[in-house]
Amino acid sequence: MAKLSKMEGSLNEKDSLTDMLNTEKMLLDSYSLAIKEGCTKSLRSQFLSCFTKAQENQFTVFSEMKEKGYYKLMPAEKQMLDQKSEDFIKMGKEIAQN
Repeated sequence: MAKLSKMEGSLNEKDSLTDMLNTEKMLLDSYSLAIKEGCTKSLRSQFLSCFTKAQENQFTVFSEMKEKGYYKLMPAEKQMLDQKSEDFIKMGKEIAQN
C-alpha cells in the first residue's frame, strides 16, 4: 500500500470544517429519523435533545465557514423566490384537496 506524505495526509482548515459540517448534517438526518421512529416518549425526547445539540453545532460550523469565506451564499433573485412561493402554495392546495 502506498504511503501518504505528511502533506497528503492532513486536511486544511476549509476541508476540516467542510467535513465537520457534512457530519453534522448527517447526524441531523439520522436524529430526525430516530425521532420519527422512536417507540417511547422518553426515547424520542432523548433523540430530540441530541438533534437540538447537533443543530446548534451545525449552525456554529456553518457560521464559521461563512465568516472565513469558505461558504459563499448567493442572493436569490426575486423572480426565483416568487416562483418557489407560488409552487409551494400550489402544492399546499393540491395536498388539501386530497
